[in-house]
Amino acid sequence: VRAAETKGIRLAEVTEFRATSGGGVEGRVGGERVAVGTERFLKEKEIPASSAERLYEAFGFDGDFTATIVLVAVNEKLAGAIALADLMKESTPQAISALQKEGLRIVVLTGDRKESAKMVADKLGIAEVRAEVLPEEKGEVVKQLQSESRIVAMAGDGINDAPALAAADVGIAMGTGTDVAIENAGITLLRGDLRGIVRARKLSRATIRNIKQNLAWAFLYNLIGIPVAAGVVYPFLGWLLSPMLASAAMSFSSVSVIANALRLRKAPL
Repeated sequence: VRAAETKGIRLAEVTEFRATSGGGVEGRVGGERVAVGTERFLKEKEIPASSAERLYEAFGFDGDFTATIVLVAVNEKLAGAIALADLMKESTPQAISALQKEGLRIVVLTGDRKESAKMVADKLGIAEVRAEVLPEEKGEVVKQLQSESRIVAMAGDGINDAPALAAADVGIAMGTGTDVAIENAGITLLRGDLRGIVRARKLSRATIRNIKQNLAWAFLYNLIGIPVAAGVVYPFLGWLLSPMLASAAMSFSSVSVIANALRLRKAPL
């Protein structure tokens, strides 16, 4: 839409608009019935659709293709096709490699064609691929992994990823993605860089370690300070704290905990 506006192309008004999650969209444009979506979506509408293989040949792709074909039908007849391809970010292989080195099991979960998904997974060194999955099925896959006593983190950026993001133990949305995905996720990577997941894991471990340090320090501090302030050791050692010193010591305990927590700002990520 933005590209059409920048080129000065006037957008026609659409009526009777209807979207099918994981399939496509349809509506009436200028009095004509238009449907845009996957091959399966058009077949469900009983619209004869050319097979994906023949369309790839028409686009001039060889056997190693990662594009997804979106079909366009007008008045129940195939009118054209659009090839869509996601460009892999340079940082993605590095992020996947770092996560695998940490012992994480990586699964590609996508609604794209099996061939396209397998090609991308092979480039990233990912062995497990589940392709041609509908949005609601993504959530079922997450629940299946959870039933195996696994902690599941799901990263996604589209409307179709929302059910899985909501079902996962940790939902990770891309800041460059849709609002629906962001709303259903617990973490949002503002720049959409998967290396942010690696940094988030490092930060979470550092945070838990910091919390344990603060709890241990506060427990030890109070274990020693409270008996002294209460005069328990006075008969034996002659130690006694005045209320003023006890108040200052308590404040120092809070300050020390806060100071330790502030060290997270310099944690190596």
